[in-house]
Amino acid sequence: MYEHPADCSLTEEQKARIDYARRDLATARATDLGVIPAAGLILVIERLRLRLDDALQLIDEITQQ
Repeated sequence: MYEHPADCSLTEEQKARIDYARRDLATARATDLGVIPAAGLILVIERLRLRLDDALQLIDEITQQ
C-alpha cells in the first residue's frame, strides 16, 4: 500500500479516502475487463466514478485549507 509522506498534513479520514481510491484503481487495473459481463463493467465504472468524484472533493478540501 502507498505510504504517505511524513510531512503530509492530511487527516486520517483523508488518508483513508486516498487509500480506498488507490485500492479500487489497482483492482480495476488487475481485472481482465474483457471477461466481465456488462453489468460487472457498469459496477466497475460506477465505483471508479465515485472514487474520482471523492478525489476531486478531497483536492478541493486540501487546497482550501
